Amino acid sequence: MMKVYDCCDLVRERYAQIGSGDQAYVPQAISCALRALNTIASDESLPQEIREQAAFAAANLFISDFEDQS
Repeated sequence: MMKVYDCCDLVRERYAQIGSGDQAYVPQAISCALRALNTIASDESLPQEIREQAAFAAANLFISDFEDQS
């Protein structure tokens, strides 16, 4: 399982900001992640490999047994 300390500096920075209250917390985090991944996957200016990774991650979130309480 991936932990926040396994992530890049930018992710850890946002994590600290959310934890301290400096950045907004989003209760529907799965929906937020899916929107971000979809934006990346659909951005034709990005390398295809990055777009494929985002699409794969988004598809797995949709298929997973996790239910986002929206």
